[in-house]
Amino acid sequence: MERFRIDTIVATPNPQQVIWAAMHQDYSEGYVIDEADMWPDEEKAGDLIIKYLLAGNRGHYGPLEHPQITLNVGFFPHSMMQQLRTHRVGISFDVQSFRYTGQRVIDVAKNAKNVEEVFYLRPVGQYDNRQGKKYQYTAEQRAEDLQWCLDACKRYQQRIEEGLSEEHARGLIPFDARQNFVVSCNTRSLMHLLDLRWKKDAQLEAQKFCELLYVRFEEWCPAVAHWYEENRAKKARLSP
Repeated sequence: MERFRIDTIVATPNPQQVIWAAMHQDYSEGYVIDEADMWPDEEKAGDLIIKYLLAGNRGHYGPLEHPQITLNVGFFPHSMMQQLRTHRVGISFDVQSFRYTGQRVIDVAKNAKNVEEVFYLRPVGQYDNRQGKKYQYTAEQRAEDLQWCLDACKRYQQRIEEGLSEEHARGLIPFDARQNFVVSCNTRSLMHLLDLRWKKDAQLEAQKFCELLYVRFEEWCPAVAHWYEENRAKKARLSP
């Protein structure tokens, strides 16, 4: 999991001012942009959002939909990407396609890349299954699974050389190949995604995704992020 990454590509500047302006327009007699020289600064806007919009779980999340952030997400397993991609309300995804990016699989077959650069296997350790039964994933099992991935890469290379198309041959590779993707969302949908996937029974890799996502959230929109951490994080309280 040390390879996992989330980096910000672009984000709405001063997001807390934007949220405050949207909130303020709801009850202001005036045209809020004409009063921009009197707006609270970013830190103060954050305080006001918490006090008048979020405190007490008032549930008025509309103003949070205006700021947008676009993130590059890297090296997560295909299964985790699939889980996230089911949640598309207010969220957009563009995902690395195995129809066009099979050279890395061939590179593994040729020993030009390490297996774990292209495929994800969980670390050795103690795990629970969905029924709560504990089991051990051993070093020996993991070594066998790495070899399985390597063998599959060699079969993929063979079939490509025999003339199969990439979308045909990709069916031979192990399920949890690493995929990079770009995701865009607003502040509200970002919190909703955290609500869905940052909980104790979520897939281990999805929890790690949420940990890294929260770091970017906190950098970008700190007051709202801190409120979220204190009031909603890991509690599966789905936002309206």
